[in-house]
Amino acid sequence: MADRRAVLAPGRGYDTRGPLFVYLGEALRRLGFEVHEVTWQRLDELRPEAASGFVAEQLTPVLDDGVDLLVGKSLGSFAAPLAADRGIRSVWLTPLLDDPAVREPVGRATAPFLLAGGTADSMWNGEVARRLSPYVVEVADADHSMMVPGPLARSAEALGRVCTAVEEFAAG
Repeated sequence: MADRRAVLAPGRGYDTRGPLFVYLGEALRRLGFEVHEVTWQRLDELRPEAASGFVAEQLTPVLDDGVDLLVGKSLGSFAAPLAADRGIRSVWLTPLLDDPAVREPVGRATAPFLLAGGTADSMWNGEVARRLSPYVVEVADADHSMMVPGPLARSAEALGRVCTAVEEFAAG
């Protein structure tokens, strides 16, 4: 029986069936979390300027059921105000740090949070990430999907680095 609950909030084009979420979900289950995987509803209707409201509308009822860890990727990082306001420990995978609607609430969060991104992701800013949190995993040459050029084993290694960082963060 799981004694803690984790919520996985995906990106727009990277749902919870993507490799990061598959492995992170398994890692969290092994750590004793019940894992709730969000599927965005009406994603085809999403307008970029309405992303914060879209995410809040769909995640608020899920978080109202209780959550010990929130994991959001890209679009899911628009849940940062909810995490900050509720004091929820969080993991932000490829967060949209270039958007003040994400960066500002991440910066005011009182609960610990981990940031993970890649240097080839135009929406990632490692300097800002390191200023915001002591928990940062940055993967050289990784894009917004955390894939790196070259042999696929390099991308699997990057995935492993992110999963290990999340396991250590979630266990702490």
